[in-house]
Amino acid sequence: MNQRTTVTIFGQPAELGRWYLIPLGMVMLLCLGSVYSWSIFRSPLEKELNLTATESLLPFTVVLVFYALLMPITGFYIPRIGPRLVAAIGGMVVGLGYVLASFANNIWLLVISYGGIAGTGIGIAYGVPMAVIARWFPERKGLAVGLTIIGFGLSPLITAPLANYLIGVYTVRPTLRFLGIIFAVIVLGIATMMKLPPKDWVPPRNRVANSARKPSAYPQNILASRSFYGLWICYGIGSLAGLSAIGISSPVGEELIRIDGTVAANSVSLFAVFNGVSRPLFGWLADRYQPHYVAMFSYVLILIACILMVNAEVSQVGNYLVAFCLFWFCLGGWLAMAPTITLRFFDPDQYAQNYGIVFTAYGAGALVGTLVMGQMRDFFGTYTYVFYPIGFLAVVGIISASLLLRQGSLKQLP
Repeated sequence: MNQRTTVTIFGQPAELGRWYLIPLGMVMLLCLGSVYSWSIFRSPLEKELNLTATESLLPFTVVLVFYALLMPITGFYIPRIGPRLVAAIGGMVVGLGYVLASFANNIWLLVISYGGIAGTGIGIAYGVPMAVIARWFPERKGLAVGLTIIGFGLSPLITAPLANYLIGVYTVRPTLRFLGIIFAVIVLGIATMMKLPPKDWVPPRNRVANSARKPSAYPQNILASRSFYGLWICYGIGSLAGLSAIGISSPVGEELIRIDGTVAANSVSLFAVFNGVSRPLFGWLADRYQPHYVAMFSYVLILIACILMVNAEVSQVGNYLVAFCLFWFCLGGWLAMAPTITLRFFDPDQYAQNYGIVFTAYGAGALVGTLVMGQMRDFFGTYTYVFYPIGFLAVVGIISASLLLRQGSLKQLP
């Protein structure tokens, strides 16, 4: 079969038409990535519902946990029932979660609606554009996936100021309702255009190079591979450090640096740029260099950010901006590195399932990081002390990556 002439997408030969999937995936993930704008909702909800710092972090924590828990489950269904249906279901559930959250009158209803329901929808839909695009770009997996997930990282650049503006004009509850409806409509529209290539499809110019590595070179069972556990630990540490900081970005600016609330909210947009830009960069680096070197680089940047914040004082806006740009930059990097390393270490035909399992590390990091950071703030009365354990974890991450995250560990466990 001449795949150049018979395989088409969007009315174009597949080798050209597949590029349209990247911006579509970006937009879908931009809607789902509004979860990173939670710090904009925290302050008005804390005042309205009389919440502590730990309580106001619970919806953010739960949404990340449910998002991570649903990833491995839906990963098995994407190839079976198709990416279009999976993405459509996810979009509707996300919208429902936001709308129900707008009616919540206590923290537990907010946790169930925003955290549980919206988080479930994100977990269902998130893997679809990544799985689809990874299959359409077998010769440049890291770059293609990294470009796609820019949407998730850059989401706060749009959704944070949008939410902040809408809250100022209409208050927080109508804002949640409006965003939920808009996100559902957009994701449903894009879902209709998500499709996988034919099995074993390869761009004509890359067929010879792609056949160089035989399927037998991959571990037969991801859970029996040492490299899986190395990747899981490193991803968990990177996620914990990044998400711990992201969840407190706006409050830290207001409390420690004493900047205006609007400035703190707008700073989230700047951080989002770094979170987005890092994704194609780290995806490209993970394609080009040994993963353990790239991972160690990310941990060094996290450690620098922690040192800056430990020494930050009132009005030192520069320290705050540089540190949190690095935190967001490194988290975005891990959200590109982890899928790229998964594609590099394990069978790409099983990517949706494999990355779903790897992604549980993100959920573990989210659960531990956000809960502990909120409790430390309530216990010490300041966010300053949260940067000590994050710095310690960065050191642990450097050691773990150097010992565990090597391609030489691809052999099966005894």
